Amino acid sequence: MEFADKGYLFLLLLIPLLIGFYIWKHKKTQASLQVSSDIPFKNTVKNWKQRLFYLPFLLRMLVLTFIMIALARPQSSISRKTVDVEGIDIIMALDISGSMMAMDFRPNRLEASKSVIKTFIENRPDDRIGLVVYSGEAYTKCPLTSDHRTLLTALETTAFGIIDDGTAIGDGLGTAINRLRESKAKSKVIILLSDGVNNAGYMDPLSAAEIAKTFGIRVYTIGCGTIGQAPINIPGYGIIYTEVEIDEMLLKKIAAETDAKYFRAQNKSKLQAVYDEIDKMEKTRISETRFTNKSDEFFPFLLIALGLLIVELILKYTLFRVNP
Repeated sequence: MEFADKGYLFLLLLIPLLIGFYIWKHKKTQASLQVSSDIPFKNTVKNWKQRLFYLPFLLRMLVLTFIMIALARPQSSISRKTVDVEGIDIIMALDISGSMMAMDFRPNRLEASKSVIKTFIENRPDDRIGLVVYSGEAYTKCPLTSDHRTLLTALETTAFGIIDDGTAIGDGLGTAINRLRESKAKSKVIILLSDGVNNAGYMDPLSAAEIAKTFGIRVYTIGCGTIGQAPINIPGYGIIYTEVEIDEMLLKKIAAETDAKYFRAQNKSKLQAVYDEIDKMEKTRISETRFTNKSDEFFPFLLIALGLLIVELILKYTLFRVNP
């Protein structure tokens, strides 16, 4: 509850003063009698009228209290908030080639990437997000959806060996573009992660970037892998060290062509920082409208004051009537 004229509430400070003045005046007007002993008066029992002697005065103080509260104009308010969310459509293009088994990220590049992408998805509940995976070819693991539970299940089941090995960056990007080309969202984004060199597929990556630009799609590219050599566990051969080859020049050109940005992540913590930065750069637009309706609630306080005043007057001129 709010008060439109809060200044009137300071009048409540008069109530303790009135009570103090009443007590002082009552004691001053009381007659006194000196006796040698009060023993004869100890067993005197007060009747109900004596016990309720101060009731009319207390009622009068309550009347004044409720009137002062009414003067302050108590108000109730009803608030309504309308939130208009304009989400972003995002396709995650994830490299699942054999080189993603490299263990420079723990436990390997693919599992580390899946963990970071999972956090990214969970932090964007208002966006539609899809998942494209690519290796020697590309396919859609999950189309654009606001059902993030289904999306996370698709991400969790992503593994090596689903499709032929290789790194078809152009096909991966083209498949992601195909999922966004009919999107009506004002902001369309692809986050493409790769740890290698384009060596498979049919579509040229730079041609795909030009198509993305035509559809107004920004393509953020991420180079995933350490500098130098990285250990990789090859089934049947054990752990071997292989040179890290990332076509950074190509990834930079793709990002620049679509007015986006290229990132290099050399470990999992840096990969997390990359996705955090993209998350800040691509914010969901939320507009908020508030409506508040206030109504005066002083009338019930006046009714209570009037009722108490009537009770006080009845008591004063009946049960507590003082004869002249």
